[in-house]
Amino acid sequence: MLRKMTAEDRAFFLAAADEFYHTDAVEKPLPMSRLEADFDEIMRSDVYLEGLIFEYDGQRAGYSILTKTFHTEAGLTLWIEDIYILPEFRGKGLGSELFAFLEENYADRFGRFRLEVEEDNLAAVSLYKKNGFRMLPYGQMVRDIHVG
Repeated sequence: MLRKMTAEDRAFFLAAADEFYHTDAVEKPLPMSRLEADFDEIMRSDVYLEGLIFEYDGQRAGYSILTKTFHTEAGLTLWIEDIYILPEFRGKGLGSELFAFLEENYADRFGRFRLEVEEDNLAAVSLYKKNGFRMLPYGQMVRDIHVG
């Protein structure tokens, strides 16, 4: 299950994001002050950032952060900024659930879904391609929704 992040998720988010930002999936760790500022922005407004919490069997299983931008090629664009599922919850379909959730709740308002991926993260690349994303020549992936 996916749900909107709430103030009660602060400790979970900070711990999970800190864990994520100490993996090979990111360029470098982020300081806790940056993660706290991100959480505070998510709580302040959903204009720029939205936070989602993955739940599995009633437990928090991970998080995702969405950001909103505008691109001349596609119009309003939803960046899937972070996707982090705790190791013990991987392989349970939560990643696919995220993309179904985005399709259902965002595709009618956005011209493109966009994300970045480490090319050697083969499981993630496979999941993203299965959900309609394609590689860009500069190492990013994109999925056009309404381009016209």
